[in-house]
Amino acid sequence: MTEVRVPTLGESVTEATVATWFKKPGDSVAVDEMLCELETDKVTVEVPSPVAGTLADIVAGEGETVGVDALLANISEGDAAPAPKAEAAAPAAAPAAAEGGASVDVMVPTLGESVSEATVSTWFKKVGDAVTQDEMLCELETDKVSVEVPAPASGTLTEIVAAEGATVEADAKLAVIASGAGAVAAAPAAADAPAAAASAAPAGKDVKDGPAAEKAMAEAGINRDAVTGTGRDGRATKADVAAAVAAAAAAPAPAPAAAPRAPVSADDAAREERVKMTRLRQTIARRLKDAQNTAAILTTYNEVDMTETMALRKEYKDLFEKKHGARLGFMSFFTKACCHALKEVPEVNAEIDGTDIVYKNFVHMGIAAGTPQGLVVPVIRDADKMSFADIEKAIAEKGKRARDGKLSMAEMQGGTFTISNGGVYGSLMSSPILNPPQSGILGMHKIQDRPMVINGEIKIRPMMYLALSYDHRIVDGKGAVTFLVRVKEALEDPRRLLMDL
Repeated sequence: MTEVRVPTLGESVTEATVATWFKKPGDSVAVDEMLCELETDKVTVEVPSPVAGTLADIVAGEGETVGVDALLANISEGDAAPAPKAEAAAPAAAPAAAEGGASVDVMVPTLGESVSEATVSTWFKKVGDAVTQDEMLCELETDKVSVEVPAPASGTLTEIVAAEGATVEADAKLAVIASGAGAVAAAPAAADAPAAAASAAPAGKDVKDGPAAEKAMAEAGINRDAVTGTGRDGRATKADVAAAVAAAAAAPAPAPAAAPRAPVSADDAAREERVKMTRLRQTIARRLKDAQNTAAILTTYNEVDMTETMALRKEYKDLFEKKHGARLGFMSFFTKACCHALKEVPEVNAEIDGTDIVYKNFVHMGIAAGTPQGLVVPVIRDADKMSFADIEKAIAEKGKRARDGKLSMAEMQGGTFTISNGGVYGSLMSSPILNPPQSGILGMHKIQDRPMVINGEIKIRPMMYLALSYDHRIVDGKGAVTFLVRVKEALEDPRRLLMDL
């Protein structure tokens, strides 16, 4: 007897609701065949069968709330169940088999914790093209990262199952490769089949929302038509209901002359360009708005005289690079200064979990980075234990991977505090938005010479404005100001970091 348990649901998610069972006791199941669907307040998670056999019993029925690793069902191993229905589409690979080659399925790779689907953004190959093992076939776009899919074998691309723009789930089939010397491309008509199948699949399907979403809609008194479902097959989730409620609450009173979009002339319309938002950009927009709606964000400002830090960097940067093989930048100074200040003001490094405050006795520093795809925040783990050289190397490596779109989900999760450097783009002053569930983010800005009064005399000094945005629900004004002052003191006299002052 094999137990089926609740998988890992994602960071800070401890429970889920059993939304739908696709099998009933007595049904035969194959390995990796979907058994049921769980719904959390963030994502919908499908639970595959770990073995082939017969579903003996269901422990957690539809509508029940279960925790991580809770028992969902039991499977009696025995006669293997028939292979999943995906294999029924094998005719396209028949020509390859006839020529002595073998058909190799190209599957969606692991997308990362809490990511259940992706969009096929670009195919680099077309049906009939020859491919070599590990050559890039296509690129998938999730709401957080872009993922390149390499060819699992050399041969000929005989079928594309998921066309550009199609949404695919984890472990879904993307394409078929006929491997071997005699590989032959499938008939041209097969190239059009995936698009037709993709468009026909949702049609006529009776989609039922999960019980958690239905309950949330009933409690909020909101109509289903007002909720945009982002779950599987368009199902509504609790998060979708919450977003619809928030949108309704924030919507202004309808104006008599209000129109969805201002009319434009034919000439103006011809000069416009409409581009669909990428999944990453949609997620950035949603998360930033959620942060404003959830947290009590307040920003406090200060300014720092960068004279001493700049002098120290100028004096040692050549020796530093020669010994450590990394450039000495300002980010390591700011990271060290923040780690130092977080020890004194731990609530800035904490987060709210329900009615609890979770204090972190470590610093996983998020470093915001702009990329062609959008803003990402790779995390440097245990930054408080790292040297200047280790921090600079980590920042350089993460930054390169971010620009190349190679960051994994794990590299962008678990941050406890974030630093955002708008100064590299010339920003003189800004109010950064929190990166939930964090309670603090430091905004760096452009270093600019300004006249300052020093010991009664006016002198020109390189000054930078600092901004700390924080969650006022757990960080008081005194703590926020103290944190920013400690960062200022450490940067104006870097020796304090060595003396732990």
